[in-house]
Amino acid sequence: MICDGDKPVCIAGIMGGEDIAVSEETTDLFIEAAFWQQTAIQGRCRKLNFSTDAAYRFERGVDFGSHVEHLEYLTRLVLEICGTPETKVGPVDDQIVNLPVRQPVKMRVDRCLKVVGMDIPVSAMEATFTRLGFEYTFDGSVFTVQAPTHRFDIEIEEDLIEEVARLYGYEKLPDRPPLARIAMKSQKEGMRSAHQLRLEMAVLGYQELINFSFVPEQWEKDFAGNDQPIRLLNPIASQLSVMRTQLVGGLVDILKYNLNRKAERVRVFELGRAFFPDESVSDGPWTVKGVRQPRHLAGLAYGDAADAQWGITARPVDFYDVKGDIDRLVAPLQLRYVKETFPGLHPGRSAGIYLGEKRIGYLGELHPQIVRDYDLPRAAVVFELEIDPILDIGLPHYEPVSKFQPMRRDIAVVVPADYEVQTIFDAVNKAVKTDARLAPVASFRLFDLYRPKTEEAAEKSLAFAVELVSKGEEALTEAESDLAVETLIEVLQTAGARLRA
Repeated sequence: MICDGDKPVCIAGIMGGEDIAVSEETTDLFIEAAFWQQTAIQGRCRKLNFSTDAAYRFERGVDFGSHVEHLEYLTRLVLEICGTPETKVGPVDDQIVNLPVRQPVKMRVDRCLKVVGMDIPVSAMEATFTRLGFEYTFDGSVFTVQAPTHRFDIEIEEDLIEEVARLYGYEKLPDRPPLARIAMKSQKEGMRSAHQLRLEMAVLGYQELINFSFVPEQWEKDFAGNDQPIRLLNPIASQLSVMRTQLVGGLVDILKYNLNRKAERVRVFELGRAFFPDESVSDGPWTVKGVRQPRHLAGLAYGDAADAQWGITARPVDFYDVKGDIDRLVAPLQLRYVKETFPGLHPGRSAGIYLGEKRIGYLGELHPQIVRDYDLPRAAVVFELEIDPILDIGLPHYEPVSKFQPMRRDIAVVVPADYEVQTIFDAVNKAVKTDARLAPVASFRLFDLYRPKTEEAAEKSLAFAVELVSKGEEALTEAESDLAVETLIEVLQTAGARLRA
């Protein structure tokens, strides 16, 4: 602020006050031509929420070497337009305080030629500096240049190189084709691309989003339980201060945006990178030291499970709808879903997603607390996968169709009410791979689940359909079928189930 001793009269370098304005009653003028440092003005208009021409100029830098000339010119205009024979002009009071010091900038000739990529005569470089009004000396290999006071953009060697190339002519840059052979890089057979995943998500009815990789810190706490995210040294906005380790936060934010605009059914996804601290990662063409950057695919489904249609009863999308979408997305790979808890997800309606023994993601409904905090009418279903493990689908393996008709046997068992059926499937899959007696087993699937209606019921009944088929040149015998079924019953009993009477 500039004050008169009692009160402020103007905001320095931005706007003058009413007390120093010129009116029809003005008789005396004090003309000021001040120089304000760029750093003192930059950002002030944004903070004060208004902009002026003066601030626009000062924050970019003005010529601090010609203020006296400007004062003299302005004084002459006032005298010519408003002056009278009685008008008196006082002396110029030139106060030089804390003006910037412009250091000479050196430019090496060989460096200039290397950066520009073409031969430029030294005479053309000298002509460039002369045309621009730059004072310079040349010792045979290095130019030492003193830029004028109005050229705030001349600070380093590359600034001078840019001026030389600009005045010499960008159109003179040579057009040289690449020296190496260019060929399309074929994709490895048995691999699918991230683009194919995007197309499949679109087929499933999801719309793609592209969000910032830097997010509010609260999102990391809410959706990843992460209190130590990777922080940005120079964020573009104060609220976008950390790098994300999950993509779900951005999807929930977009959901809220669409709900505020009367959207009733929202299905969105994003494919992008997450960022985790990892000291084992070193600098490379695609990596940054100390940061692991896996590619993730996240999706969100909200609203009705299907578009409105007269033959379908409307119901909200649930866990199993999205699970079906994931299974179709990764096919022919087979995933396992294990009941687990995750930050931001409902503890009883969430699961870890496993490929083999490795967890590659999670699926579940949003936690009731998240629903309240983000002011959502009801919970959305979200999932997130690390995509690199699901890109390698391998080559298809074909087996001949059996000549013989398959046989079906049903097995009914009783298990505790809180028993996870996945335990049985894991045990059967493991046994089929290792036990020769189970060679005829072609499929094993659950087709019935019965729970007594009484709340005190401590058990539930499961019924499995077993398809048996001969894989050789002879039909499957009754003895071989019975042996396979008996072996399966042993496996089920070992897994904690008992035959239903």
